Amino acid sequence: MNTYKFTSHSSTETMDFAYNLASKLKIGDIIVLSGELGAGKTKFTEGFLKYFGLENELSSPTFTIVNEYKNDKITIYHFDVYRLEDVDEFYAIGGEEYFSSGICIIEWGEIVESALPNDYIKISFEKDYENENYRNITVNTFGSKYDYLNK
Repeated sequence: MNTYKFTSHSSTETMDFAYNLASKLKIGDIIVLSGELGAGKTKFTEGFLKYFGLENELSSPTFTIVNEYKNDKITIYHFDVYRLEDVDEFYAIGGEEYFSSGICIIEWGEIVESALPNDYIKISFEKDYENENYRNITVNTFGSKYDYLNK
């Protein structure tokens, strides 16, 4: 596991970070987003989708578990697994079948971490309670697939 930490000073910086990360990823890549409500997960997703020209498509998957965004080159699967009881429910919806079909962004993904392949990116967002707009962001890459991101 490799770890990278930084502080985002605004929602724009969080979106720029996501945009830049999106430029390096491809079909089969998985991102797990972790953090309390309002910590920046949706802004990250918005910035990520912007790279693919899909930022205006963003809607919360809270009630549908997964939203699908696609252009002529790629499909982004945006999961919100907060309401799942456990990983078995993820398997029941065929969640792991999405992994090789596009890029997966999984909010509250710690619930399904045991279903993830060896290689994935986990991004944790923490509010900075001294500076309302700041977010402390920790990126952990699991497996060796993402070693190139740290260079």
